[in-house]
Amino acid sequence: MEVRKPVIKSIPYDEFKDNAGLEKIIDELHEGGCNVVVGSLDQAINWGRSNSLWSLTFGTSCCGIEFMSVGCARYDFSRFGFEVTRNSPRQADLIMVAGTITHKMAPAFKRLYDEMAEPKYVVAVGGCTISGGPFKTSYNVVKGISEIVPVDVYIPGCPPRPEAILYGMMQLQRKVKVERFFGGANHKQTSEERLLGLSNEAISAGWKKPMVVADAPEDFVKNIKKEQEDAK
Repeated sequence: MEVRKPVIKSIPYDEFKDNAGLEKIIDELHEGGCNVVVGSLDQAINWGRSNSLWSLTFGTSCCGIEFMSVGCARYDFSRFGFEVTRNSPRQADLIMVAGTITHKMAPAFKRLYDEMAEPKYVVAVGGCTISGGPFKTSYNVVKGISEIVPVDVYIPGCPPRPEAILYGMMQLQRKVKVERFFGGANHKQTSEERLLGLSNEAISAGWKKPMVVADAPEDFVKNIKKEQEDAK
């Protein structure tokens, strides 16, 4: 069964800037073919999952303020399907990390990640989260959360613009839409696999391949600004 290209309503497929990386992920995930029945169920379930991503917000500094602005009426990210946030890791699909992570905070962050149900995702927002930012030489700062958990989407910036955060979440939606849900994301781990401490995605298809948001497409940014002007 041929895997369809993920469709995001707000941006045409060809306008995304990293289609080559996504297509490589698709090839690796579906190497050896895909059953027609299971593949069709995957597409239906992943359509629903990608349009209802509930986030556990872990904002520790200024990038967290940018995420709050994305949720307000000016940018209105509810129209994209990820407006619901949860304060419990048990109810969240992803954890959005926005800000500096210190070594003292790292165990609490890792514990929250471990408590999330599979399939789960990580979005790293801002330079401090990705690499430690201007504090990377400090003795008490973690030099990127990838040292603690696997990251699905990197959104660089100091802080990143709201349009970049929206674009990054759309990249995660695309990634979810091409996953193998049956036997992949919802794979029941054996006792030996649990000892490895890896996610289902890591066990079934190697370590997660992260997606990096370089810049949001110009047309997308212009459309967002036009909508804001029209709303005034």
